[in-house]
Amino acid sequence: MNRLASLYYSLHDGLFGALRHLDWLAPLALRLYLVPVFWLAGTQKIRGMDNTIEWFGNPDWGLGLPWPTLLAYLAAYTEAIGALLLLLGLATRWVALPLLVTMAVAALSVHWQHGWAAIADSGAQEIAVRLGAVRELLREHGNYAWLTEHGNLVILNNGIEFAATYFIMLLALLYLGGGRFVSADYYLSRLYPRHSFSRPKMLD
Repeated sequence: MNRLASLYYSLHDGLFGALRHLDWLAPLALRLYLVPVFWLAGTQKIRGMDNTIEWFGNPDWGLGLPWPTLLAYLAAYTEAIGALLLLLGLATRWVALPLLVTMAVAALSVHWQHGWAAIADSGAQEIAVRLGAVRELLREHGNYAWLTEHGNLVILNNGIEFAATYFIMLLALLYLGGGRFVSADYYLSRLYPRHSFSRPKMLD
């Protein structure tokens, strides 16, 4: 048993020790994945700010949130500016915090009531029936081949799946930071190291 454990740790340390040299890849990949997500979400809200405010505040077909104007501007600019900061790897941990709040609010206020899945399961009977009816209508009255040229028809379930995924990715960045070599945070920390600004000890 000891020999097996020793072999395991030798393989473990050899493989994952070598991977430590590439530990900057994971935060870089997370940042680059999230940049277009938040940039598109934020800029779309900004371009249609009047509609965004109305959607935030309307209790009938919108979110019914208090202070819709304030929250709409906060959400839109948090996402847009957050995307730029993630791209640069600047203040990565700090920008992750408001984006985490944004994703939590979105998950609870918009998506929670629809369950987990973002896209409805096309294999479920009630979904399959509806998709079949839509296909029949489109084949009879539309150009079905053109309409489905870039992908199959689906039913949007609008569950929390995407919001939860982005929340987890941001949570990882909160702990990982922007990453070595590939973030402005890394070079700023080298330019202004922490120990340079530590308080001098008081003399007795």
